[in-house]
Amino acid sequence: MRDQVLIYSRFPKAQMVRIGARYDLMDGAGKPPIETFTAGQLKPVRAMITAGGQAIPPAVLDTLPSLRAIICYGTGYDGVDLAETNKRGIVVGNSPAANAASVADLAMTLMLATTRRLLAADDYVRSGGWSGARPSPSMRPRPGMTGRKIGVYGMGEIGRKIAARCAAFESDVAYHSRSRHDVPYAYHDSLSSLAEWADILMIAVRAGADTRHIINADILKKLGPQGTVVNISRGSVIDQAALVAALEGNVIAGAGLDVYEREPHAPDALTKLANVVLTPHIGGHTIEAHAAMQDCVLANLDAFFAGKLLRYPVK
Repeated sequence: MRDQVLIYSRFPKAQMVRIGARYDLMDGAGKPPIETFTAGQLKPVRAMITAGGQAIPPAVLDTLPSLRAIICYGTGYDGVDLAETNKRGIVVGNSPAANAASVADLAMTLMLATTRRLLAADDYVRSGGWSGARPSPSMRPRPGMTGRKIGVYGMGEIGRKIAARCAAFESDVAYHSRSRHDVPYAYHDSLSSLAEWADILMIAVRAGADTRHIINADILKKLGPQGTVVNISRGSVIDQAALVAALEGNVIAGAGLDVYEREPHAPDALTKLANVVLTPHIGGHTIEAHAAMQDCVLANLDAFFAGKLLRYPVK
């Protein structure tokens, strides 16, 4: 009999095919497990797969008395209360760096789409504005990348890949993180200093209580009226109300966002703004990234059920 694994978050079925070939998956379709399965069915469950950003309340853990491993599909694990899991003897694993290249690529896409006003340019062609020689403020020249000052907030695997890509555009790159790293970029000892220096602020920091709303009205003001912010980390890092106000009031020039405070993100004041480019949390959504994340999930599950330490534990 194959080992059972609970699927806690809502995942497309295609993402679970490889894992389902090796384990007996109990798919809760994103609902609290007790709403889909009986207490008797949940009692023997020892391992769970979750999306790292989805909160797992203690009440959910109470319904899983035998749970001893939570495996995050992806790099993030901000939805997991590590103090709570440690108290309960539950190990936590993730997929470190598995989607780093994919996320970094999208960060660059958002940066270029925002700074070069690609959506407005596309509309200008489709609407007949170009062929009709109609003047458009959105078609005014914009600063290019050469010599542009790009600040990277967070210098983990994703931040490093973003920085390397930015440097290839002949931009001036600097960063801020909790500590210095052995990288060829200038270090700023505060986020405030980095924002004041930068033309473009790329957010690649891990989400947590210490970074919640750290990109606030003050940081956005320091970025300035020609500034752009790009977020591919977690929506909680930005005070979204402050961001909307900054965009509406021309405190900053634009934003490129793949993540939001609430997901999926419904149409609202943010989605009505023309100086924003929005994507539906697809940073890690490439074939290669999913294959790498599934490799990590399987390696963690295989190790756990073999009685070994997780291959990729959250430390």
